[in-house]
Amino acid sequence: MNTDLPQGADAPQHPFAALLPDTVITAVEQLGSYSDGRLLALNSYENRVYQVGMEDGPPLIAKFYRPQRWTDDAIREEHAFTQTLAQQEIPVVAPLEIHGETLHHFEGFRFALFPRRGGRAPELQDPDTLNWLGRFLGRIHAHGATQPYQHRLTLDIDTYGRTPVDYLWTNDFIPSDLRDAWRTIVDLALDGIARAYERAGDVKLLRAHGDCHGGNVLWTDAGPHFVDFDDTCMAPAMQDLWMLLSGTRAEMTGQLDEVLSGYEDFADFNPRELHLTEALRTLRLLHYSAWLARRWDDPAFPAAFPWFNTQRYWQDRILELREQVALMDEPPLTWR
Repeated sequence: MNTDLPQGADAPQHPFAALLPDTVITAVEQLGSYSDGRLLALNSYENRVYQVGMEDGPPLIAKFYRPQRWTDDAIREEHAFTQTLAQQEIPVVAPLEIHGETLHHFEGFRFALFPRRGGRAPELQDPDTLNWLGRFLGRIHAHGATQPYQHRLTLDIDTYGRTPVDYLWTNDFIPSDLRDAWRTIVDLALDGIARAYERAGDVKLLRAHGDCHGGNVLWTDAGPHFVDFDDTCMAPAMQDLWMLLSGTRAEMTGQLDEVLSGYEDFADFNPRELHLTEALRTLRLLHYSAWLARRWDDPAFPAAFPWFNTQRYWQDRILELREQVALMDEPPLTWR
């Protein structure tokens, strides 16, 4: 099992090690405004995100992108999408355009500035909240369907399933005594995902948020703000809906009714996509393990996820996938 990293003087330094507080402030100030020196690191692992106090206005949010993850064109596509949504008065937090550009460079880092938006987690058990979220997701998807991405990935069985599995397998992250059991259940899971896609048929792909869980929605008395489009991609509409559902089958059915009753005010929903609910959940589970593995050389990850890559972790993943294999063969959730 690949658990050890080089330590001491021989350990390669992660690129984010060079992102010091002075670097963050200087990067922001080179765009023409001055910081008051206050800097607060926010809870982010994939990228590095800071609240930067400004002398002439409210604090800004500076997001420094993980090196070598996205191309500049892919980041700019994300920015253009969210800016267009904001122009249509859809409550997304879009990057600020400064000197005609949203993506900036400084000392090898790429970053963007965002307005600060507060809020709390949405109450996903509340029918009115779900209906409200559904209406805005319908508007996001209505616009997302007008044209495809050119530079961002498509979420499918290859990108979120087979590729992550191959990475974990070939890089020896699975303990030797669990490799056969893990491989067997993963192959069954991939077969189940493929069958779910076959049952769903030729579903339409659109520009989706891609990671629309409750932590990426900030709720205020005025309603929601959708944040962090870092994983925006071409995906079925269901990708942005299933993460709002939880609990028993009966509970999820009720939640789905509320979400889709709002959603269909602005966009049509293909009910065959309900066959993808558990398949998309399974893809996320596979992708998540590989995401942690790919980031394990970043010191922030072992500190934040100490339970990853332990014997218990992989045992739990095997059990989890067994449950998903069974769920994918059950009838889909019903609607109306």
